[in-house]
Amino acid sequence: MTHAFKNCSNLLGTGASRGLGLQIVESLVTGGFSPGKIIATARNPDGATELQIVCLSNSNCVRLCCLGVTCQQSIERAASEVEQLVQEEGLNCLINNAGINVVTNLETVTADKMLENVHTNSVAPLMITKAMLPLLKRAAAKGTGKGMGIHRAAVINMTSLLGSIELALNMVTRCLAVDLEADGILCMALHPGWVRIDMGGPEAPLSPEESISCVLSVIGGLTEKDHGSFLHYTGEQLPR
Repeated sequence: MTHAFKNCSNLLGTGASRGLGLQIVESLVTGGFSPGKIIATARNPDGATELQIVCLSNSNCVRLCCLGVTCQQSIERAASEVEQLVQEEGLNCLINNAGINVVTNLETVTADKMLENVHTNSVAPLMITKAMLPLLKRAAAKGTGKGMGIHRAAVINMTSLLGSIELALNMVTRCLAVDLEADGILCMALHPGWVRIDMGGPEAPLSPEESISCVLSVIGGLTEKDHGSFLHYTGEQLPR
């Protein structure tokens, strides 16, 4: 269903400097069914060498935007920049991908580490969605066709099966789904599988290309029946 992205005018992906975020951008620009405009965000764009190369090679459709997901000022600045890029078309698809994996134990854990974990993985997607909401509403109102999906507006929260991270973000997703339904904005959580990236480790069975190929297919096929859902990268329903 990646051909559905032809009907998606503007897409924003967070955490695009490496890992799955970078793979999302690369897969979209090489898949032949790219959205009209891809806005890739990174906390430190100057240090995102691979992402810069992708942006330069695809300057007609990819834009790089600075976004530190745990900084409210950065979120607000990014929202203003995105509005300038999408203008009256609005934002059709927001993929909240940025996340961290805080590895610690009882001896090394600190309050700051725990707060950073919750803020980055659960609070940040909520605040980014809130900041982009006027643009999502604009796209949903202008979208053609019936029902929900990326042809109108959708929020995709990339999550994991890591206990408290999963539970917190899924709670945020379900609450957002209730609030966004009246505006026709689809909201759901998506697990990309166990992937061979920094967070997944070398033992993971999936390559980034394999994971994101399936992820984009699932996103492209989302409809109103998936609103508020938690799906595996295979499209399988996961318990919420």
